Amino acid sequence: MHESWKPFLDSEFEKPYFKELSNFLHDAYAKKTIFPPKQKVFRAFSTDLNQVKVVILGQDPYHTPGAAHGLAFSVPDAQPIPPSLKNIYKEIEDEYQNILPKEDFSAMQKRHESGNLNNWQKQGVLLLNNVLTVEAHHAGSHRGHGWETFTEEAIKYLNAQKEGLVFLLWGRDARNKAKLINRSRHLVLEAPHPSPLSAYAGFFGCGHFKKCNDYLKAHGLKQINW
Repeated sequence: MHESWKPFLDSEFEKPYFKELSNFLHDAYAKKTIFPPKQKVFRAFSTDLNQVKVVILGQDPYHTPGAAHGLAFSVPDAQPIPPSLKNIYKEIEDEYQNILPKEDFSAMQKRHESGNLNNWQKQGVLLLNNVLTVEAHHAGSHRGHGWETFTEEAIKYLNAQKEGLVFLLWGRDARNKAKLINRSRHLVLEAPHPSPLSAYAGFFGCGHFKKCNDYLKAHGLKQINW
């Protein structure tokens, strides 16, 4: 975890809800197969808070072996690209196909051959899931144990500590947190989840990636190289 998050994390770790969550996780990791590995649960918070420009809020970690590594929507290089991330890449390419020079667009497509979003994190994109752990092969199994409170507090903290952030909120869980964000200080973009079950209900064609970069550019910030 990056030291810039220390005041927030130290405060949350002392709260009763988090102590209950810690006890639940200690028991879960001891008795079951839980993803991501313990050392990667808080990997999103290795993003330097001072460098955060964009927040993408996911749902749960991937529940299949080897996929979850602590960044929302991301998988390690060797893993197949999950369907939701394929749809994210498709939307990005649709938005930029007629804008980027041919060589830059080809470079983008090359980047999209990997599902590892570490390069987004390095550019100041906070890839945070709503729930940070999951039992193997049981999607949503760690909901309702305190993670939602933790991520709600994280969004509140970002809202208060930063200015000019872009929040990309996809799906019900993420969009429920829109009320925590001051829209006069930040840009909030909402859409259905990029899952194959809902991508055609409004995620495709949302234009979020270009809108995000246009906002960053207008505020004198370096755009994200998606």
